[in-house]
Amino acid sequence: MSTPMPPAASDARAADFSFGDVLRETRGARKLSQLDLAVEAGISQRHLSFLESGRARPSRGMVLQLAESLELPLRNRNRLLVAAGFAPVFPQRPLDSEAMAPVRQALERLLAHHEPYPALVMDRGWNILMTNRALDRLVSLQGDPDALWQRVCGDGPRNMFKLTFHPRGLRPLISNMAEVGSHLLARARLEALEEPAVAKLLDEVLAYPDTPARWKLAEPVSHPPPVLAAQMRLGDVRLDLFTMLSTFGTPQDLTTDSLRVEHLFPADAESELLLKRLAGM
Repeated sequence: MSTPMPPAASDARAADFSFGDVLRETRGARKLSQLDLAVEAGISQRHLSFLESGRARPSRGMVLQLAESLELPLRNRNRLLVAAGFAPVFPQRPLDSEAMAPVRQALERLLAHHEPYPALVMDRGWNILMTNRALDRLVSLQGDPDALWQRVCGDGPRNMFKLTFHPRGLRPLISNMAEVGSHLLARARLEALEEPAVAKLLDEVLAYPDTPARWKLAEPVSHPPPVLAAQMRLGDVRLDLFTMLSTFGTPQDLTTDSLRVEHLFPADAESELLLKRLAGM
């Protein structure tokens, strides 16, 4: 069994802020009033006001109750606990550690079973951790995949957000990029409220050449549509896909909580035939 990693630096820095400050900041990021959160958490608005002002101190159970009501990622639940004077309770184990073997095996099965359609596993910063062969074949449609990743990500981790938006990545191939870009940026802006890595990624992507001005004004969306359609064109090749994201429903580890499994499906019979043909089926 591997030793859990210590809390992230951002969690430790939460001790520099009062619990009330962190709670109020988190509630505000979700555009919730005190009454909204109080009702969701099953407490009085007066008690919540006392917690935010520092006139009352929360118990450990209350911190976790409020974090659950706010639907916080585990990293942010740790941050709220530290701000309240409690030790963080959710560990972080490397995905390649022995303790995470069952998670890796489950992910490998998900990816393999989705063949011949593309699928990948990402972290919260859109960095690619695992792929199936179908995704590799899809990327190869644009030529040498190693050269493509080098153009888009340099020597850094392979990142799906960068691949999608980079002017020398997939962006020129997606004929409905105006729709795809607006949707992804709006979702990323919401994620950036709680994940510094996504905020940094957004800044980098929005600085790409020829970025439409309207993309820089995309507002966060708390309820994105369940699927996103992408229409790709590469010469005479047409490929229409839609994507679905899956997450772990009851994670107890920061790494597991950050994982996102993206499955791409063919949107029509012609696209399904192409994906099967690429797989030699």
